[in-house]
Amino acid sequence: MATTAELMVSNLSVQFGGLKAVDQVCFSLKPKTLGGLIGPNGAGKTTVFNALTGMCPVTSGQIRFKDKQLTNEPPHVIARYGVARTFQNIRLFRNLSVLDNLRIAYHQNRKYSLLCGIFHSPRYKREEAQITAKAEEMLDLVGLADKGEHLAGSLPYGEQRRVEIARALMLSPRLLLLDEPAAGMNPQETQTLLELIRRVRDELEITVLLIEHDMKLVMNLCEELFVLDYGHLIATGDPKSIQRNQRVVEAYLGGNGA
Repeated sequence: MATTAELMVSNLSVQFGGLKAVDQVCFSLKPKTLGGLIGPNGAGKTTVFNALTGMCPVTSGQIRFKDKQLTNEPPHVIARYGVARTFQNIRLFRNLSVLDNLRIAYHQNRKYSLLCGIFHSPRYKREEAQITAKAEEMLDLVGLADKGEHLAGSLPYGEQRRVEIARALMLSPRLLLLDEPAAGMNPQETQTLLELIRRVRDELEITVLLIEHDMKLVMNLCEELFVLDYGHLIATGDPKSIQRNQRVVEAYLGGNGA
């Protein structure tokens, strides 16, 4: 029996004034799939991510995740539905510790009251201890268990990227969106990232969709690819079929599929 799609994007269009950044895009992802959204700069990839996470208004179409309607919901509601993301540019609190960066991400899930926080009630202490334990668990998952007390801004670039992923995982997402996670990384950092994304998917059993320009990482990591060109979806398939698609090869892969 075929597995039902978990993320369903139907006829998605996003228009800014007279510019249609995304036009009638349709795709779906099955649970626990590693998906990739690729295309040149200006193809509409980040606009799709912004629409998925409520950061830009959808002009028409629908976005569904599991049984939830995401279309034009605000970001905090979408996060509660189990969707988390990272950004192309690192957005850490550089002057806070790595651990505090993760703890902050959990703020909307805190259940104790303001008064409990002010007076450090037993409930406050118990919940804060649980949040810290979860943050330490996520740091261990991304290979940074010994960096919790370091200032986030003091870490090497590749480790800061991993902190961002750990921070997104603090929301316990079922769908993780990664916007160019390998941007600016050297080959060794990129290989570490590839292994990390696989481990996150396998150990947490979540669905991952990423935007990435590093075609070697994309082809070695992703199981399903969606190719955008000027806001239109021009191809969908596994990496091998995408590499054989002549239009994709000519437009995005330098003409040789390597």
